[in-house]
Amino acid sequence: MAELLTTLRKLVAQTDLYLSESQLAQCVQYVALLDKWNSAYNLTSIRDPQEMLIKHVLDSLVVAPYLTGQRFIDVGTGPGLPGVLLAIYYPDKDFTLLDSLGKRIRFLNQVKMQLKLQNITPIQSRVENHQPVLGYDGVISRAFASLNDMLSWCKHLPAPNGRFFAMKGAAVQEEIAALPDFVKVDAIHNLQVPQLDAQRHLVVLSKSE
Repeated sequence: MAELLTTLRKLVAQTDLYLSESQLAQCVQYVALLDKWNSAYNLTSIRDPQEMLIKHVLDSLVVAPYLTGQRFIDVGTGPGLPGVLLAIYYPDKDFTLLDSLGKRIRFLNQVKMQLKLQNITPIQSRVENHQPVLGYDGVISRAFASLNDMLSWCKHLPAPNGRFFAMKGAAVQEEIAALPDFVKVDAIHNLQVPQLDAQRHLVVLSKSE
């Protein structure tokens, strides 16, 4: 744990992010839990906790500065990526973590309890079946589906002024060219993840008037 904490501290220092010591410790606790559960539940193909710090923790946290609003849903959250990390970063914002697989939701309930994350709500559901009473300020997806599919399945989720935050890899322009008519691109941010040799983008979209 101490070694992971030292590594994470150094990685965060290479970004514009700020995490307190207790937040850093929560991130490392999350990685330790993910590593422990992974052998039985197969939650991620990444087996090395040091690699998880880069490809899961930092890769999730780099979108934090671009989020606007108070209530978010992470669709197809898997083991809580990026929702758990963003909930650690923003303890005053609320995150619904949606996934269709029960084993992932069981893991996330354990994470919620052990990390004392009162601001996450794990829900087992297919995205098209999730009907919130109130729309979300932000609908977040990471490695969930193509932009087109994500928007089609999630178009009922944002509040009237809500936004879609899609975390994408390299071929983002091709997907943007095929966007449905009911959305417009507000911004495309190039994301820099320390020690990750891959392109990362955040596409921010809103519904057209």
